[in-house]
Amino acid sequence: MELYPAIDLQGGEAVRLTQGDFARRTGYGDPLVLARRYAAAGARWLHVVDLDAARTGAPANRPTVLAIAAEVPAAVQAGGGVRSVADAAELLEGGVARVVLGTAAVRQPELVGELAGRYPGRVAVGLDHRAGVVATSGWEDDTGVHLGEVLERVGEVDLGAVVVTDIGRDGTLRGPDLSGLAAALAACPHPLIASGGVRSVADLARLAALEAGGRRLAGVIVGKALADGALDLHEALAACAASG
Repeated sequence: MELYPAIDLQGGEAVRLTQGDFARRTGYGDPLVLARRYAAAGARWLHVVDLDAARTGAPANRPTVLAIAAEVPAAVQAGGGVRSVADAAELLEGGVARVVLGTAAVRQPELVGELAGRYPGRVAVGLDHRAGVVATSGWEDDTGVHLGEVLERVGEVDLGAVVVTDIGRDGTLRGPDLSGLAAALAACPHPLIASGGVRSVADLARLAALEAGGRRLAGVIVGKALADGALDLHEALAACAASG
């Protein structure tokens, strides 16, 4: 189970939101400094999200995303506002290892297929949900579409991963939604990355042990617990490595 330390970008700063609420944010300073710290501690991947772009579609923080990909010795999985071939190409050809399509996965499913064909294994779908209902546009718009419907829709697409985020737990340190993730695991043929609520090594151990349909999680995204120092990155990496 791979660990993905999360770096969310808003107005050029590294931030964390609570339950996807832009009014409930905590700042963590220079995102490049944070990215270098995570990589120096041994993180092999970083999960970087342009929150401004996710909300509006305008790639406000893209130069920062590309700078992290170019300057930090870790693979970057990047999302937020990736809504066209040009968006994905700029990121993937600029050093990002994998792009995550969220809003586009619901509103432009044909784009997911096109990009997966152009960049095999380097495209992921990000499904952010509240109580199983997918939300888009920086978590502000509930689509009325159930998580399971989108998982079924992308089942035949050549994806590198699917990221499932429980918005209600994101930034809360309440622990992950194990039952919901088990259902997603059983329904999804792609490598599944869990996100939302992780607070401790014990949470990571529970996620590592989670199994459904003969499959286990491919990765876990951790944001607030690492940024606040509640979870030690070295211990988190060791817990994830032990899952193998």
